[in-house]
Amino acid sequence: MAQLTDDCFAFGSPLMTVEEAARLMASRIAPVDEAASVPLASALGRVLAADRVAPIPLPPFDNSAVDGYAVRHDDLAAGADTILPLAGRIAAGGSAAGHAAGTATRIFTGAPMPAGADTVFMQEDVALEGGMVRLPAGLRRGANMRPAGEDVAKGSLALPAGRRLRPQDLAMAAALGCTELPVRRQLKVGVFSTGDELAEAGATLGPSAIHDSNRAMLMALVTRAGAVPVDLGIIRDRRDELAARLREAAAICDLILTSGGVSTGEEDHVKPAVESVGTLVSWRIAIKPGRPVAMGVIDGAAFAGLPGNPVAAYVTFAFVVRLLLARLAGEAWSEPRRIRVRSTFAYRKKAGRREYVRVSLTQGSDGLFEAAKHPRDGAGVLSSLTETDGLLELAEDMRELAPGALVPFIAYGDLA
Repeated sequence: MAQLTDDCFAFGSPLMTVEEAARLMASRIAPVDEAASVPLASALGRVLAADRVAPIPLPPFDNSAVDGYAVRHDDLAAGADTILPLAGRIAAGGSAAGHAAGTATRIFTGAPMPAGADTVFMQEDVALEGGMVRLPAGLRRGANMRPAGEDVAKGSLALPAGRRLRPQDLAMAAALGCTELPVRRQLKVGVFSTGDELAEAGATLGPSAIHDSNRAMLMALVTRAGAVPVDLGIIRDRRDELAARLREAAAICDLILTSGGVSTGEEDHVKPAVESVGTLVSWRIAIKPGRPVAMGVIDGAAFAGLPGNPVAAYVTFAFVVRLLLARLAGEAWSEPRRIRVRSTFAYRKKAGRREYVRVSLTQGSDGLFEAAKHPRDGAGVLSSLTETDGLLELAEDMRELAPGALVPFIAYGDLA
């Protein structure tokens, strides 16, 4: 499990930007050091633990990019058609025999280039005349040939450590002849909810009960981030029980994650429970929805307490907890992709904090995407997440958004 120091989340400023949170995590949190080799079939979504250097070039030999005719460029006439006798045929997987000067070799896509040949005419550009081929003028030297190492040179970096492996990365590994890859151990993230008012999905609701929705959302976000969620269920508002369950979770999890209950109210029992078995720091992050995030350490395991409202929990997970998971996992973090879209609405905000507005996109007549704000934007409105496409990002120094303004947009699918 992760072994963090009790003061790794300490931060002196009263208000923290997302960038400051990222810098603090990068400087104070070390990734888990356990790694193991796994088969390619099991490596999807895992974090590569070591650079993979190409042991062979890709492609490993000069080959034809098309079906056609291989020739020596020096045998071609300048400014006129060239007629050469046809001598030989090479299919993919065939032998690359020597190429006689002054001849053409029938060749197929992926077949090795015969020694001495350096150019391939596409078959549709060539006329057959008995045992001869007529080749049009003007083809450059090396056309339609893929030289060895054109894709990846032998000894070059093919896959960098820290990459969360994608299907195309596994294709690269397979092309290099790898059957296994070294990967970091997957993080275990315990997720629980607290509250006497919460009921499991499917349970009959009492007169003042609600179904627990945040836990399902957070576990899904943990899974999408490449970690393994551990369902710790619903813990009732009993401080001693909370403290005991937290300590049990710290023994098996790298991170413990919850939402709500970390304020200072009489019924906010998570904060004193965490403080009784570990340390806790309240981060006031300059984002909306969100802002209060509790970060702590329990017996070396990280703790993150997110706001209780589901939209605020979603946003703070996406821009704070996701950074923490990346750092713990040894993942090379990259900012989510932002595209510029045109606002269709006016909006006022306070300066000094970054705001994320839930919007839906449509394509305008000029091809530019246009963003429309969800009509209900409270932090507790789940439908504002399910009925929109992503988040409009309004910078800290912005006070007013005018219709027609171009602003950054982040799709939910890019918040992985």
